[in-house]
Amino acid sequence: MKLIVVTAPTFFVEEDKIITLLFEEGLDILHLRKPEAPTAYAERLLTLIPEKYHRRIVTHQHFYLKEEFHLMGIHLNARTPREPDNYSGHISCTCHTIDEVQQKKHNFDYVFLGPVFDCITKQGVRSGFSAEELRTARRKRIIDNKVMALGGITPDNILEIKDFGFGGAVIMGDLWTKFNASTDRDYLNVIRHFKRLKEMAD
Repeated sequence: MKLIVVTAPTFFVEEDKIITLLFEEGLDILHLRKPEAPTAYAERLLTLIPEKYHRRIVTHQHFYLKEEFHLMGIHLNARTPREPDNYSGHISCTCHTIDEVQQKKHNFDYVFLGPVFDCITKQGVRSGFSAEELRTARRKRIIDNKVMALGGITPDNILEIKDFGFGGAVIMGDLWTKFNASTDRDYLNVIRHFKRLKEMAD
């Protein structure tokens, strides 16, 4: 099962070092999501990440970065719902219902479905699905290796994601809450936590 990490929404000084280490520890794909950030900040971060990992990075905005930095592809969501004219290459999107997955997944390289569990960083954002709904979707082959589970995924429930038949788990809040850019002197907790998730996902 793939592990996909979505960046924290804001930039911080050690971010490029953490991302590089995550790739070294076996991160499959990084989604670069900085919804309020200026383009220059995204460019700066990408220049600090070794080029050999750029092909495993998907951007959620500033789609020209895909070509400029030879990234893996682009991701569509409510903020950026359409790809640029004449775009070709990897493309993914976020879905919030099983019906939406059924309609869209054949047009994308993969899709996110969420929130599968209650969100960690967005208070009040609850899971949109029962376990039975997800198992039924797997039996109907709606959930398969092209569908990535998003929302509230931790070491305590990542094995359920496997059981539901998802092709990958999208990690965000559970990882970045292990590092406080203002007070932490190192980022070993983030790396240790990722390694634990990776072991369980494999």
